[in-house]
Amino acid sequence: MSKTRKTPGINGTSSADIAFMLLIFFLITTSMDTDRGLARRLPPPVPKDQKEEIDVKERNLIKVLIDSEGSILFENKPLDIKQLKDKVKEYVENANNAEDMPEKLEEEVPLFGKVMITKNHVISLMNHRMTSYQDYISVQNELAKAYNELRNELARKKFGKPFEELETEQQKAVAKVYPQKISEAEPKNYGEIK
Repeated sequence: MSKTRKTPGINGTSSADIAFMLLIFFLITTSMDTDRGLARRLPPPVPKDQKEEIDVKERNLIKVLIDSEGSILFENKPLDIKQLKDKVKEYVENANNAEDMPEKLEEEVPLFGKVMITKNHVISLMNHRMTSYQDYISVQNELAKAYNELRNELARKKFGKPFEELETEQQKAVAKVYPQKISEAEPKNYGEIK
């Protein structure tokens, strides 16, 4: 008569401890991607006695539209995203004070004296409700790059160093010459760009 032997079971009491230690190890050593938003400062609230709509001359309004497929209209003309930064720079700077671009006005700017600037320009950004977040962020990045490049060029010309390395007073003066004015309209279902 043969004896049947039972196979001894595996002791699992330490498995939970090992799994817990592995979990902690991976949590500590793994870096997580954090979503980064756009660095924008909200405008101050409108005083109650002020009317909500502000009249902007047509010439000072720079229109940028993004459709549901990510195509861009700049001043009602199709434009590739790669050209957007340079086009915005051209309009905001308006070097020759062209009639079809934002008007230049003389302004007293600390550290600069009297300079001609397009202080009343506004970039009106509107997107279709179905515009992808990535397309929207790409356009926002190009707009920000345009202002950053204008400010860097002016900072290097006037102070011999990039905008980020300027003292606070110098940065404020450069930002006054090139104020960043982006107005975002509520998304709409406007016609598709063909």
